[in-house]
Amino acid sequence: MAGEIVVVSDLEHDRHDTGEGHPERRARVPAALSGLDSAGLGEAVVRLVPRPASTEELGRVHSESYLRALQAFCSAGGGMVDPDTVAGPGSWETAVLAAGAPLTAVEALRQGQGDVALVVMRPPGHHATSDQAMGFCLMNNVAVAAAALSATGERVVVVDWDVHHGNGTQAIFWDEPNVLYLSTHQSPLYPGTGQVGEVGGAGAPGTTVNVPLPPGATGDIVRRAFDEVLSPVVERFAPQWVLVSGGFDAHRLDPLADLALTAGDFADLASQVRRWAPAAGRTVLVLEGGYHLDALRMSVGASVAALVGHVYRPEPGSSGGPGAQAVAAARRRHSPEGSGR
Repeated sequence: MAGEIVVVSDLEHDRHDTGEGHPERRARVPAALSGLDSAGLGEAVVRLVPRPASTEELGRVHSESYLRALQAFCSAGGGMVDPDTVAGPGSWETAVLAAGAPLTAVEALRQGQGDVALVVMRPPGHHATSDQAMGFCLMNNVAVAAAALSATGERVVVVDWDVHHGNGTQAIFWDEPNVLYLSTHQSPLYPGTGQVGEVGGAGAPGTTVNVPLPPGATGDIVRRAFDEVLSPVVERFAPQWVLVSGGFDAHRLDPLADLALTAGDFADLASQVRRWAPAAGRTVLVLEGGYHLDALRMSVGASVAALVGHVYRPEPGSSGGPGAQAVAAARRRHSPEGSGR
């Protein structure tokens, strides 16, 4: 039987209305949660509702002026932040809960309530910078948790397998030596960041690792990136916590991108991530992207199952796509002899 899974979610208080036809919609939450039942994990779930993130916790990641402006914008009725990003009257409260959800998960794991945690909230977060909402994201949920852990001196790896580069997370921790940011993503693609030469600031060289992949890349290529590029860096870094920006829009069915992964591939990536955690109860998977509901259901189920050592592979892994040269370039950059550090 699988280990216990802390699931932090709160659809009842989700008042972030993106409008008809927007891909980042409320239906994503029940679709993702249904993946646990599809994987046969329902009896292992410990369900929790999130607490709001505090002003201090948000302030480690976002500027005071940005938070004030976003709250005022929502209170005034909201509107389009940019051509892709919407905020409405209920978005502030929902975003504060979404930012508090990974903190809730970390606290539950510290108390021994589970072996792994899954956070299913919206809006997503990894594009949000310290002072800008973008890419469907208002607050950087994963970054809030990583910053809280880093503030206590703990070493955190943030693994971002969303198909879009997490420019906000990278920027927030660019000069933070206690946070290792790893990203595999499609390139070229929104937001245009995440090139292999982006390796961290002067205060934290080598703590940013990007593996940009061409359209059509398959699971075998991403697995190579994890095995050959990311794993050696993680081993040297020796994290105490593993936070996953779990976007599932790299799935072959997703309408917003062009990678070709399957649910089986996400299971393989999660199996690797499980090996990076120093112990049970130190891994939190946080939902980011993923806009095809059935793909989201299968991929979340397969990933969480793998994190607790349970087998659920509704689709086989994929192979044969391009990207071997991109992996090789990243490997050279981040080898001990390279210039990543």
